[in-house]
Amino acid sequence: MTAAALPETAPSPRGGRGRPRAGAIDALVGKRARERRLALGLTQQQLAEMVGITYQQLHKYETGVNRLPAGRLFLLAEALGVGVAHFFGEDGEGEVAAPTEHRRALLELVRNFARIPDRQQQEAVARLARTLADLDGDAGGGDAGDGDDPAPGG
Repeated sequence: MTAAALPETAPSPRGGRGRPRAGAIDALVGKRARERRLALGLTQQQLAEMVGITYQQLHKYETGVNRLPAGRLFLLAEALGVGVAHFFGEDGEGEVAAPTEHRRALLELVRNFARIPDRQQQEAVARLARTLADLDGDAGGGDAGDGDDPAPGG
């Protein structure tokens, strides 16, 4: 979608005094933010914490009820790992695909791994994953001779 294909907008009507109300562009930005959040498997609470706002405010941005200030749009883009143009459909990626069950499982695995407080436990999980995936290149199934582990029995 290019800037020419964005929803037509009239000047945002003002509800009396104060800030202009959210319009069609704000709804588009919110929709794209929500799609990206879901594609990454993040909850509103998680993303809101990353950006430094409440989940209620994020919900208002995603639904287009409130306008998203430029500075906060930048922070949101950074948290979601995209450029600001993504929210306007100008990043060349087209529509965001719905997250697959496999992608959600991977994201959950990464989140859980990051929550393991002990570095040695993290390394043990990483070794287990490499062993299960047979990425060590050792068809024998062991990791003898790599120098990291003590010899069996001693």
